[in-house]
This record gives sequence, C-alpha cells and structure tokens, in this order.
Amino acid sequence: MKNTIIALALVASTVTLTACSQTERGTAIGAASGAIIGGAVTGRAGGALVGAAVGGAAGYLIARSDRSGYCIYRDRHGRRYEARCR
Repeated sequence: MKNTIIALALVASTVTLTACSQTERGTAIGAASGAIIGGAVTGRAGGALVGAAVGGAAGYLIARSDRSGYCIYRDRHGRRYEARCR
C-alpha cells in the first residue's frame, strides 16, 4: 500500500510541476494532498482515489475563486494570456 501512495504522490508532484495556470496548480496540489490523506487514513487505494477526487475538486474551486472574472485564453500562436471572461 505504501508503494501505491508513493507512486500517486510522485505522479501528482509531476503534474504540479508541469501545470501552467494557477487553477491547474491548485487542482493538482489538492488532488495530491487528497490522495495522500485518503490513502493514509483508509490504508487502501480506493481511499486514495476518493481523496484525490475530493481534493482535486476543492483545489479547483479554491484556485478559481482567487481571481474571479478572469480567464486564461490561448492566442493563435499557442501563447497563454489572461483577460476578463467572455
């Protein structure tokens, strides 16, 4: 079981490092934290999965509330920019 938790933590940390926007980072950090806590509390992979889902949703909502009214868009060259939501 510890190997599963460690593997989930490594995958989540990789996702966190490659995430570009604040919302993506918040979601990844929430999912990683939830997976670690869920796995540690239940001792099962199912608990880690549920924890990741709940933590990811919470992280997304918290990150989105940080900058209300602004969205991240991509221009035709693939560059990201932030502007008021349409």
